[in-house]
Amino acid sequence: MNFNPENQKPEIDYPCDWHYKIIGTNIDEMIVAIEEIATGFEYEITPSNVSTNEKYFSLNLKVFVPSEIIRDLIFQKLEKHLAIKFVI
Repeated sequence: MNFNPENQKPEIDYPCDWHYKIIGTNIDEMIVAIEEIATGFEYEITPSNVSTNEKYFSLNLKVFVPSEIIRDLIFQKLEKHLAIKFVI
């Protein structure tokens, strides 16, 4: 990824690994959602954090994406899934 100071937007060379932070309240449902959405892509799920009261969980998702369109599509699907509260 290269930063272009002229348009303030990073230039991303595809294909590449892209990282998402997934936050939700039920870790098992989150994993099922991720597996459904990432089917057909190379991906890796790793644990991240648990909130102090253990109400929220976060997972790291690394996906090998071929293009910006696919990267955005995965983000949108994750964001809309009922088992997922936030995607960063």
